[in-house]
Amino acid sequence: MAEKFSLKDDLFNADTVGRLGQHFEDAGVFMAAPFVADVMADMPPLELKARINLIADVLARYLPGDFDAAADAIQSALPPPLDPTLRDDDFGHFIYAPLGVYVENHGLLGHLDRSLDLLEQITQRFSMEFSIRAFLNHHQAATLERMQDWITHDHYHVRRLVSEGTRPRLPWGQNVGLTPADTLPLLDRLHGDPTRFVTRSVANHLNDITKFDPDAVIARLSAWQKTGKQAGKELDWMRRHALRGLIKAGHSGAMVHLGYRPDIAVDVSQFSITPNTVVRGETAEISVTLTTRQDAPMIVDYIVDFVKSNGKTAPKVFKMKVLEAKADKSVTLRKTHRFKDDATTFTLHPGAHHLHLQVNGRIVADAPFHLT
Repeated sequence: MAEKFSLKDDLFNADTVGRLGQHFEDAGVFMAAPFVADVMADMPPLELKARINLIADVLARYLPGDFDAAADAIQSALPPPLDPTLRDDDFGHFIYAPLGVYVENHGLLGHLDRSLDLLEQITQRFSMEFSIRAFLNHHQAATLERMQDWITHDHYHVRRLVSEGTRPRLPWGQNVGLTPADTLPLLDRLHGDPTRFVTRSVANHLNDITKFDPDAVIARLSAWQKTGKQAGKELDWMRRHALRGLIKAGHSGAMVHLGYRPDIAVDVSQFSITPNTVVRGETAEISVTLTTRQDAPMIVDYIVDFVKSNGKTAPKVFKMKVLEAKADKSVTLRKTHRFKDDATTFTLHPGAHHLHLQVNGRIVADAPFHLT
């Protein structure tokens, strides 16, 4: 049996800590071996975030006590930037995350400009989207002003930091007190970026905003269509990606924006789940036969009302098919669904369930089934 992958052990172990230490040794800052030994003495039982904090704390003991001198040492030890000519990439290697935490811990108060200079450099090796949020919270105006310069930076990782670092709901990131009025003007300038790594971040940022102000996002996307600053194909991708949460929720405004009519007339002649009694952990086939009365693009989803432990239900939307329907021509769709009994995000509970068919955001058919 294959060994189970461990995120924390894969990202932070003696080899990766040694890599970080070696950068500083090569720069003549300190010897790598004692630094690695001090980190590894306490690291094994810690979880991911705690390991990052530990490395930052140990690093502080080895760097000069003066922040400007320490910043010079960090900058001299940085590896070459990630390839700036690429159009897409991951955000670097996690081993450089402790550098951002060090900057948060020691540069946040009294060293704003030098800290932002350093984060600008580090993010070209590993994304500083988490660390920059502390500066947005403590020095909002000054950090946003610096971001205006970063929008036109030669390195796309710096440009992406503007969008990703200001996201309203960045996963695992601390909250920031920014509103769409603060961040949408930044995205106005970034949405025409030539790199997918940046435009994906812009779309994810918009998807965050749809959770509390969907109309603002739809209006902005409509405005961007008129500016012509982004290639049509890329902007179409961004629009779909930004509105994906609203599409799953059946939001009529998002449907209309993407060219799908919520009021499309649909005749459903058959909608079923087989078998009708499903055993947890096994699969069932969901099938539907439907006909439209006119040519029209369609997004067909199905929704499962899962029973919770308290007997109430929680809906979960699943994709079925995106298609161009032809008038009066029936279409049969089938999808195999596994009712995972080992999911980490939710637990299946036995009982009477319901299945719903959603076409262009509107529920058009239902089918009961039992989970056992």
